[in-house]
Amino acid sequence: MARLRVHAFTLSLDGYAAGPNQRLDAPMGDGPTGGDARDGLHDWMFATRYFHELTGEEGGTTGPDDDEAREGFEGIGATIMGRNMFGPVRGPWPDHSWTGWWGPNPPYHHDVFVMTHHPRPDLEMAGGTTFHFVDASPEKTLELAVGAAGGQDVRLGGGVSTVQQFLRAGLVDEMHLVVSPVLIGAGERLFDGPWPGYRLEPFIPSETVLHARVVRA
Repeated sequence: MARLRVHAFTLSLDGYAAGPNQRLDAPMGDGPTGGDARDGLHDWMFATRYFHELTGEEGGTTGPDDDEAREGFEGIGATIMGRNMFGPVRGPWPDHSWTGWWGPNPPYHHDVFVMTHHPRPDLEMAGGTTFHFVDASPEKTLELAVGAAGGQDVRLGGGVSTVQQFLRAGLVDEMHLVVSPVLIGAGERLFDGPWPGYRLEPFIPSETVLHARVVRA
């Protein structure tokens, strides 16, 4: 049976997954000293060999960080994400020129379901990625993703509000959370509200971050 999995969802030490004022030149919002909050927050990911392979570069680190980054794409047949993760455009689409942060060949290579109150036509990209824009409940969106996943698991991406919606609905089977040693101070916190029915597995530390796995009890 297909599981709904969260992977590489990175939090600051004070619990924020993104800073305030997300926009085109700061996809993760403002950091504590200006600039994009992802600087420092996601350094662990950018340093991995897996990320270097995705960007066509040589080098990169191996070890727990690389292992966890790779696992987030293994056995995944479809992805769900919120509108804010897809891009900075808010409200009705002025046009369809925005095609995501990832360039012409996104790393997914399968169907991606973007939750939005403003649907638009499906967007086919290089490498087998197709973005579907759906105005639907978490339950219906997951049903669509499971149908497209071909028996594999479904990955749940950000942002925070999207993950919280699926948690409140009791649909998330497993979460891989990464705690990065930075302080953001404001923005979007994942840990607002109770999480009944989940347990924490032993931590996996690396030289840069702490990997935690939360699973259905």
